[in-house]
Amino acid sequence: MIEKILPAGVMAVDTFDDLPDATLLPAEEGIVATAVEKRRREFTTARHCARAGLARLGRPAVPILSGRLAEPLWPAGVVGSITHCAGYRGVVVADAATITTVGIDAEPDEPLTPGVLESVALPDERVHIAELLQARPEIRWDRMLFCAKEAVYKSWYPLAQRWLDFDDAVITLRPGSAGALTGDFDARLLVVGPRVAGHRLTGFTGRWLVEQGLILTAIVLPGHRRATHS
Repeated sequence: MIEKILPAGVMAVDTFDDLPDATLLPAEEGIVATAVEKRRREFTTARHCARAGLARLGRPAVPILSGRLAEPLWPAGVVGSITHCAGYRGVVVADAATITTVGIDAEPDEPLTPGVLESVALPDERVHIAELLQARPEIRWDRMLFCAKEAVYKSWYPLAQRWLDFDDAVITLRPGSAGALTGDFDARLLVVGPRVAGHRLTGFTGRWLVEQGLILTAIVLPGHRRATHS
């Protein structure tokens, strides 16, 4: 489903259920050795989808290990992103020769728990969300904001190799045409970003989709990946 908001050249594999025939490679087993069964199933399905995506890129099946903040570690020459929530597992991968970074997130199409918006949104963003909810109440813009910020972080971290807080980027969500359940968004960084291909990264542009009880967001930054953390 998420391929609807991805450009050509980015491979997506997703599923609405955990796959009973999905297995982990031996090197991945230790990551979830002590995890509860639910976590183990979603992790295993996501890794299965990741290898299916690598196959579509013409890459061999390899272990997808985890970094120090649990981020997936992709093989050399590949960028990718993984998301999972209740009823959805999704993976996108692309060739690092043409795509700098990608970030995706999926959330249930439901309001945020009371108090969460105040903890993740800047004051101007809360005003923005209130205006959107009044104009297009059929879309859960509060959850959309959270979903977009998650995609921003997943796009940022592989380039910057450091944490990005919720209040380190300001999101502007843009509805599509009347009645459309897809649109785009901008993320303006409020902290100094890494240099990418000789230029300082100042933000991201992404797309969103609401379908089948889910909110999906995706960021794809084109260009050859040459990032420095200075």
